[in-house]
Amino acid sequence: MKEQSTATSVLSVRVSPDERALLEEAAAQSRMTLSEFMRRKAVEAAEAEVLERGVVAIPAKDWEAFEAWLERPAEPIAALSALARRTPSWKK
Repeated sequence: MKEQSTATSVLSVRVSPDERALLEEAAAQSRMTLSEFMRRKAVEAAEAEVLERGVVAIPAKDWEAFEAWLERPAEPIAALSALARRTPSWKK
């Protein structure tokens, strides 16, 4: 299913001829228009950048509960323990 764009404004970007050729090839390989490819990739990069630099704020009223959670010993997860004991498929 093709995603419908709700874009309502124009963003102009200057690129060299080589950069444009690369972007057009990547868009074609992705079966997207150049505009759709640029929009999607720019938004993905922006989201990653924002998430990477995000600050988590914990309200003062929740701080003690957060610290208690941090200090709690880890709980074993049986499925993860079993997975850790298995031989990886690339070593079989």
